[in-house]
Amino acid sequence: MSSRERLRAILHLAMPIVGGMLSQNLLNLVDTAFVGRLGGAALGAVGIGGFATFMLMTLVMGPASGGVQAIVSRRVGEERHSETAVALNGGILLALALGIPISLLGATLTPHLFPLLNADPDVVAAGVPYVQVRVLSLAPVAINFAFRGYWNGVSMPRMYMRTLLVIHATNIALDWILIFGNLGAPALGTFGAGLASAIATTVGALYYVRLGFKYARDAGFAHGLPDRETMATMVRLGVPAGLQQFTFFLGFTTLFWMIGKVGTLELGAASVLINMTLVAVLPGMGLGMAAATFAGRARGRGDIDDAERWGWGVVRVGCVYAVVLATVFISIPDALLRVFVVDEALIELARWPLRVVGLGLVFDVSGIVLSNALQGVGDMRRVLLVSLTLQWGLMLPAVYLVGPVLGHGLLAIWSVLVVWRGLSVMVYGFLWHRRDWADIDV
Repeated sequence: MSSRERLRAILHLAMPIVGGMLSQNLLNLVDTAFVGRLGGAALGAVGIGGFATFMLMTLVMGPASGGVQAIVSRRVGEERHSETAVALNGGILLALALGIPISLLGATLTPHLFPLLNADPDVVAAGVPYVQVRVLSLAPVAINFAFRGYWNGVSMPRMYMRTLLVIHATNIALDWILIFGNLGAPALGTFGAGLASAIATTVGALYYVRLGFKYARDAGFAHGLPDRETMATMVRLGVPAGLQQFTFFLGFTTLFWMIGKVGTLELGAASVLINMTLVAVLPGMGLGMAAATFAGRARGRGDIDDAERWGWGVVRVGCVYAVVLATVFISIPDALLRVFVVDEALIELARWPLRVVGLGLVFDVSGIVLSNALQGVGDMRRVLLVSLTLQWGLMLPAVYLVGPVLGHGLLAIWSVLVVWRGLSVMVYGFLWHRRDWADIDV
């Protein structure tokens, strides 16, 4: 396959995924813009609460969806098309079995655990109800991720994008109604933001099921479960993926705790910065899913050279995208920040850290693509090891040193984050080039 054909294939698969990711980013930014009108404490609460919620979500997302895309891509490469949706059935079963009890436990423990993340009473008062209502939707979230893995694995990412648009349209409308009390509804503040997200996610899961009956019945959807060996493989692949995601979001929850020790205003600015960063890097995750799909199929055909070429090819596409967006972040940070916050003190705090975000975008996107490619060929354990070592052994101790201990503020903290991502992409690149993943059986 020529370079031009490879690029066309990458864009054909990745662009709908990237479009869905962009819509997800826009949703996060709409939430931030709405909540930003409630003040810095609300912004900080939703920032901490969002990562705490994602941390709990990974406990079900990883096992439910971690192995779905890898197995589906491999089965497509092996031309076993009638079995591709069987792994999806297993993912949905795991989502329900894990999601329901963890939701109930998480909602019960939130009032006791959230104050450990931030002692500010205003942040706690806004954050606890937000997290409680969001964690009640853990099972639908895991179902959504299982479907996402399936649609990407069979090269039908438009199903994923369509569902995200339904979710986001629902969420934006409900945010406007429930946060501020429009159309006669009570003004629920941050609880309304969390309730809107929970309802929208459940609507998305139901829409996915409808699409599954329409487009995946011939592939085995809702018709039997994976055999014991396949379920064991899903758990073997999904648990490391889930642990990697759990420790990643636990790390960012810890990061918010550290920034909260610097100050509440800094916490609000950090919430805005991270949501804006997601605008930049989640399309990179879309490209990473494309890399996982193409590399997994090539591995299923036994063509290791082609699998490696797919990974590097997607990295090159991601770097072009990152450079273009980085130019915007570096050039007009104030204009971007004013879309989401009205407090000039927050803008002053976030201006230079946002420029640092732009400088590190190539590292962010490349690392995301390569880690997803490694997971797509089944190398979840090494991704987990790299993530744990660099995040917990390097980044978080360095942030604590430059932030709460030395008092250098957000610019120093975000500079540490860029160094961390740069080291991550170097290690993932080395692992991809070394090809130890070629001997992993899925």
